[in-house]
Amino acid sequence: MDTALGIVFLALRYGAEAAGLFVLVQVLRGLWWLFHLLLIAPPFDPLRHLPGPDASRLSNHFSEVMDPARTPSVHEEWVKQFGKTFRYHGFGAHDYRLMSFDLRAISHVLTSPTFEKPWQTRRLLSRVLGQGVFAMEGEAHRIQRRIMAPAFTTQALKNLTPIMLLKAEELRDKWLSMITDGMSDEWEHTISFPTASEIVQENRDAEKNIQEDAVADVLRWISRATLDVIGLAGFDYPFESLKTETEDVYLAYRNIFDSMDTFGGFKRIAELFFPIIEKIFPDAGIRRVNASLKTIRRRGEEIVRSKKQAIMAEITTSKDIWDKDILSLLKKLSFLIWEINTQGKFISTFLFAGSDTTAVALAWALHYLSLNLDAQSRLRVELATSQANLVVGTDYIDALDNLPYLDAVVRETLRFAPPVHGTIRVAVKDDVIPLSEPILLRSNKVVTGVHIRKGSFVHVPIEGMNYIKDVWGDDALSFKPERWLSPPPTALQYPGLANVMSFTFGPHACIGWRFALLEMKVFLATLIPQLEFTPAAEIGKYNTIVTRPFVKGKLEHGPALPLRMSKFTL
Repeated sequence: MDTALGIVFLALRYGAEAAGLFVLVQVLRGLWWLFHLLLIAPPFDPLRHLPGPDASRLSNHFSEVMDPARTPSVHEEWVKQFGKTFRYHGFGAHDYRLMSFDLRAISHVLTSPTFEKPWQTRRLLSRVLGQGVFAMEGEAHRIQRRIMAPAFTTQALKNLTPIMLLKAEELRDKWLSMITDGMSDEWEHTISFPTASEIVQENRDAEKNIQEDAVADVLRWISRATLDVIGLAGFDYPFESLKTETEDVYLAYRNIFDSMDTFGGFKRIAELFFPIIEKIFPDAGIRRVNASLKTIRRRGEEIVRSKKQAIMAEITTSKDIWDKDILSLLKKLSFLIWEINTQGKFISTFLFAGSDTTAVALAWALHYLSLNLDAQSRLRVELATSQANLVVGTDYIDALDNLPYLDAVVRETLRFAPPVHGTIRVAVKDDVIPLSEPILLRSNKVVTGVHIRKGSFVHVPIEGMNYIKDVWGDDALSFKPERWLSPPPTALQYPGLANVMSFTFGPHACIGWRFALLEMKVFLATLIPQLEFTPAAEIGKYNTIVTRPFVKGKLEHGPALPLRMSKFTL
């Protein structure tokens, strides 16, 4: 029973004295919890013995750990000073948290059932994404992954490729029309851009024909395109957001993720620990999220009913239904049951995993290609010489996979700008985390394992792992697709899907990683041959659920990545 409801119940049934006693007990429990947290527990925390940065009693290291503008230099400094495994402070000097760049330690944390996503993280994710695979642990998580797995097989991806190509071509044609019509996004009227000729003068070959150009917020446009893809691929539902941004589910979807981006402040943190605050004191943001969730769930229920009718019609009317293999039928029925039971609430998870993260990765790819015209030109040449093989059909995916520089650009983008900056795990029981390199404790004792107690947090620095110079070389902090054409042996031994930590690995690894790689390749292979991208503004990063771009000096306008586009002709 919630505390507030308990007070009301006691006051009505037993009077004010009982309610007052109940409040007193709750206050005393809270004070004891705080006293134990701040004074009793810290001296017995084994992480206190680890090296690491110190903070004052009420200070923290969240900015150093989570701000992508600071983390590369901070991580490098901490590793030099404390080694690959150390502790830092969370909500105060009492809150010891573990961070490690030791591959063995990270592998253990991400694969052991001893470590789970904290309940605070799961509550936040389930609040906006529903009870989907991101918010689940244990058997519920395994069941959902097992049901979803058939959707990401090689054959399933081949069947979805035409949808990806259709939307990639639609996006390309939209941008070409903007150039022809001289129409730019609103950013051009609020930011002073260099002209195309100023940028091209130093970087383009004299043989290229420079035509009209336009400025587009590529993040917004790609988000619309990838949403259309997942709508058709995941639900057979046409969002048509490339045609209009006023479709109700698209607007609801954007409202939810905008609220995720602005999550923060004491009130939002307090709501995680005490959800009743949202019900008693809902602010404009909460009301907007609630309305958006209702819209998405209502549409989800419509989609579920439609799919149910279609499947049941096939089962009851198809003459050869019993000639089909039993496995296919069971898969279809199990998916149907799962959809009905979740009542469409899983849709936000699919939208986030299937469109939002991939859109961010694609936008970063175009951004870094705009800053590296040599890489952009090399990719364009590879695509041009392979154009005859890039025809939709059974061999289309193979043709894409046979383009080494395209693969290098995609992998380097995911390494250099992973959509998720970091993740966190909590120990559900006491454990010893093995290390590949020993560390020196503050007591001058050398150990090869870190003792961690139940309830302690472990921060997994995804971006930081992708920047380790011992793995990637001294130029790890540079965008360099060429590294993937002849990767160092250390990179090939690197844990993680596609040899990058961006999809993590273990039981909670991204189940749709092949889908994301394919979608990025399809879009780049469609856009780059006919469009050239150059910078239009200085871009920064900020970190929320995902690492988003913004125009420096314009953070209040939210995520954006404007680029100048021009038609490319030989």
